[in-house]
Amino acid sequence: APLRLASQKRARRCPAASAREMAVQAERSRRLRSSALAWGVVGVAMLCVAMHCSEVAFLGGAKDEGMSPESIAMAKTALQEADAVCFDVDSTVVETEGIDLLAACFGVYEEVANLTSNAMNGNIKFQDALAARLDIMQPTVEGVAKCLEKEKPKFTPGMKQVMARLQERGVELYLVSGGFTLMIEPIAEILKIPKENIYANKLLFAGDGSYNGFDRDAPTSKSGGKPAVVAMLKKSKGYNTVVMFGDGATDMDARPPATAFIGYGGVQVRDKVKAGSDWFVTSWKQVLKVLK
Repeated sequence: APLRLASQKRARRCPAASAREMAVQAERSRRLRSSALAWGVVGVAMLCVAMHCSEVAFLGGAKDEGMSPESIAMAKTALQEADAVCFDVDSTVVETEGIDLLAACFGVYEEVANLTSNAMNGNIKFQDALAARLDIMQPTVEGVAKCLEKEKPKFTPGMKQVMARLQERGVELYLVSGGFTLMIEPIAEILKIPKENIYANKLLFAGDGSYNGFDRDAPTSKSGGKPAVVAMLKKSKGYNTVVMFGDGATDMDARPPATAFIGYGGVQVRDKVKAGSDWFVTSWKQVLKVLK
């Protein structure tokens, strides 16, 4: 009590000194808070490095990712030594999903897009998702023609350069897609890929132009189709090293027999695909660096 009284007396005798003490104390508190915040930021950064965070703005953006440094190295070597490279088309070669584009043209985008997402994440058999989407859409010859006239291919940034670089190296290129040949052929023509190197699905129409199903014998019309295509190419062409690129679970299934699977997340990052990739990239610039 005597000490508190003395302190109060000093404060009354020297209010300026008391104010200075309060200001000093406030400044100390501010510095302590700033220091704690700074160490918190550093801690988050260190945690992100440990967990291989792909995008941390203050650490410089996206980085190469994969299951392990060994798998990344293997995938890069396979790409450099590849006899053939197979590419998924939708959300990989081009920015869009072809079947979703058709659905938008026929006014049923939402219903079809939800099924597309489930199929690409591996939550439903591909053949079931394909049949369901086309049944909802009921495409016609006339409607598809108008849609193709309206919607032109939008290539993912750097894709044309990657294709050209691989062709310069004498690598055979294939488009292996769960999409439709009539939408992929214009893309192949721009990329100078022969039509016979397209493995995709064929829409069937009745004599009056109405929808009449799809070719269920095409390997890419069902789950397991892409690995079947790669296996067939290796057997018939004698390829030793084949690399598969894609954004979806059906693409990831192509390894094996593909030597390596490189996941592409430049349009859509799917956690399951990212985790299962030998190497996961979000920009074609990462691939071009390997193909110098």
